Parts: sequence; structure tokens; C-alpha cells
Amino acid sequence: MDKTKLSHNPWLYFGATFGFSWLFWIPAVLLGRGGRTLPISLLHYAGGAGPLVVAVVLTHLLEDGAGRRDYWRRAVDFRRIGPAWYAVIVLTFPVLTGLAGVLDAVTGGGAAGFGIEPRFLAQPLTILPYALFLLAFGPIPEELGWRGYALDRLQGRWGALASSLALGAAWAAWHLPLFFMPETYQSGLGVGSLRFWLFFIALVPQSVLYTCIYNNTRRSTLSAILFHFMGNFTGELFALSDRAEVWSSVLVMVAAVGVGVVWGRGRRAGNYEKGTRI
Repeated sequence: MDKTKLSHNPWLYFGATFGFSWLFWIPAVLLGRGGRTLPISLLHYAGGAGPLVVAVVLTHLLEDGAGRRDYWRRAVDFRRIGPAWYAVIVLTFPVLTGLAGVLDAVTGGGAAGFGIEPRFLAQPLTILPYALFLLAFGPIPEELGWRGYALDRLQGRWGALASSLALGAAWAAWHLPLFFMPETYQSGLGVGSLRFWLFFIALVPQSVLYTCIYNNTRRSTLSAILFHFMGNFTGELFALSDRAEVWSSVLVMVAAVGVGVVWGRGRRAGNYEKGTRI
């Protein structure tokens, strides 16, 4: 198989990314039964770099100079994102989270369903370094792979909606070992808990929203990084009850369905053009 076929094959990327990340995470899970240690932390962060590492290696092995420049340019070119799309990126998750809190309150959950995390109220100056930490260990390494590399390969074969759903399912499954690793966000949700299932369910419709933003910002990887960051930061900044978390997931699904109804047909593989809108 020549380089061109390999470059356009999304399954090569997914297989290599799962293999790389889980090669570090599974030993971390096995070693972590006695608690969190420095080696486990190093394995955790090394595995988290998988989407980025694989994307960079494949880009530099299989793409020509123009393809390599395009890959990196899309990650830093803020001009691809128009003012309206910056507003969408910044406001979507806070608005959905606020609405979830309101719906929780009016359906019997009470005002306790929504509020600032107590640790940030006690030490507000910790928000900025924590935000930088969230940006560096999640949105940047993940989106330089999922949207920065894999999404174009999927959309080159399928419509935008089908590509979004496939990527969302793979993205969710990739996180699975983290639920068994001590002191991760995922392990704090609890395996088999309501929030465990909401985590997996919500990432699939979220992926539709990511694709909508990505395709409407001229394939901007930066837009996906910022949107991912806002999702993580909003989730960390505001505390939601279980009922409000359910409402939040429902609202994400409603938003994704709305996007799918309006733009979801996309274009099929043979007619795909870079930047096709969803």
C-alpha cells in the first residue's frame, strides 16, 4: 500500500493511537491498585499524548511538505475562526450547563444542582493555573489528533454526520482505561455509575458539535482545542447534581440533533471537499 492510501486511512490512525495510549495506561492500571505514585502519573500523561504523537508521526511520514504545513497551520491560525464562531466556542458549554442547572431546579432538584466548585470559591487565584493545566493535558494533545488528523480522513470517506458519530464513539472508548486508574477524573465518576454512562453517551453528540465548528472555521484545529477546553473548564468550574448532569447530556443531544437536521447530510466520500460544512 502506497503512502497516499495510508495517509487517507483513518483506521491506521485509530489503531496506532489506541495501541500507543493503552500501552502506557494498562500498566498504570495494573500498578495503581496500591494507589497513585509518580510512575503511574508519568504513564498517565504519556498515554494521554497518544493522539498527538501518532498524528505527528503519521503526518511527517506520509504527508508532503504542504500537508505538514497545513497540519500545523490549522492548529495556530486564529484568523480561520470568525467572531461569531468564537462566541459559539466560548458560550456553548456554559450556556448548556446553566440551562441544565435551571432545568434541574424547576423539575424538583432545587438550587443545589448548580454552583461554583467550592475549591475555586475558597482559592479563586488557582483558577488560572488550573485552566492552563487543563488546556495542556487534554484539549491540545487530543484535538491535534482527533480533529486535527482523524476527522478529515473520516470525512473523506463518509458524510460529516457519520464521521462525527464514528469519531465520537472512538474518542469515548479511548478513555476506558482511565476509569480504572487511581485519581483520574474518570475514576472519580465511578465505573458503572450514572456519570460513567453519561460520560460515554455525551461524547458522541458532542462530536457532532465539534465537527460543525471545525467545518465552519475552515478546518481549524484551534477551534476544536478551544471548544474542548471550554467543555472541560466549564465541567470543572461548575458543580452539577446527578439530575443536572442528565439534563446537560440531554441538551447536548438536542443541540447535536439540531445540527444534524440542518446540516447533517454532509457530502459522501467521493464528493468530499476540505471544509465541507455540517
